[in-house]
Amino acid sequence: MHSYRSLAAWRHAHAALLGVLRATDEGYQPRARNLFDQLRRATISIEANIVEGYALNTAPLCRRHIRIAIGSAAEAECLIRAVAELEYMDAKAAKALEDSIGMALGALRGLFRSPPVTRA
Repeated sequence: MHSYRSLAAWRHAHAALLGVLRATDEGYQPRARNLFDQLRRATISIEANIVEGYALNTAPLCRRHIRIAIGSAAEAECLIRAVAELEYMDAKAAKALEDSIGMALGALRGLFRSPPVTRA
């Protein structure tokens, strides 16, 4: 593989990150600040850990970072649900973000089983 950008997990995580950043900017309100900040950090962590695991290029280290990305994706999924239930974000936008995170999670599980490394 030539680049982390060729990974489906990264593409889904990147799309989720952009969606979260846009949605939290558009729906900003003072009472949602902490929840939105945590959602943004969790979503950033998904993408960043995919890239870091890929760059380390060993199966154990890649799996470690993929595991962290999976945890961050689960956290983001939980926070999106809370944001939607509190009506801090449009339900349609929250559903799209939840779907995007779900696709990233599925791809991450595949990466965990078969890490994209060139050395053991």
